[in-house]
Amino acid sequence: MSTVLARIATVPDEPRPLRADARRNRALVLTAAQEAFAAEGLSVPIDEIARRAGVGAGTVYRHFPTKEALFTAAIIDRVERAAAYARELSEADDAGAAFFEFLAFLGRENGVKRDLADAVGSDRLATVGASADLPGAIGTLLRRAQRHGAIRSDIDVDDLMLILKAGFGATREADERQRQLTFAVILDGLRRTES
Repeated sequence: MSTVLARIATVPDEPRPLRADARRNRALVLTAAQEAFAAEGLSVPIDEIARRAGVGAGTVYRHFPTKEALFTAAIIDRVERAAAYARELSEADDAGAAFFEFLAFLGRENGVKRDLADAVGSDRLATVGASADLPGAIGTLLRRAQRHGAIRSDIDVDDLMLILKAGFGATREADERQRQLTFAVILDGLRRTES
């Protein structure tokens, strides 16, 4: 084997850095996708995202082979920020208030940004990765609030995620009053009652 072929055979496959124009196009697509998914949820067509980004659909597919891949890339930052907020609240002195503040935050986000609601309401969070462990961060808030007697003890994080999924789904087309009422009822149902 020639030394050139031997060298090629031993060089690991590393992703090549994107050219400046490709980086710019990728950033344009991600920004457009974040805005479109936040406004319309996962139903927004790829062609609409490409139009908003000012690129062709082929450029979108060159960077993101499927809509799921694009959604995952677009939601990672938002999910990571939500998880970071939950972790920040887990240090609060009042565990019950911190838990309810985080759920109120999710309710507000659901009112204006459907992408996070789509992610919470599906198995997509598992594809985002450990760095955006939103269910884990929510679970920490839940367990702390339960230990402090603010939240009923008969639910776990899977139950809570199902409740959130139902709330997000039920209020997808609701007006703001209906959305607030729905989440107020959900929050009241989570409170520990004296028996």
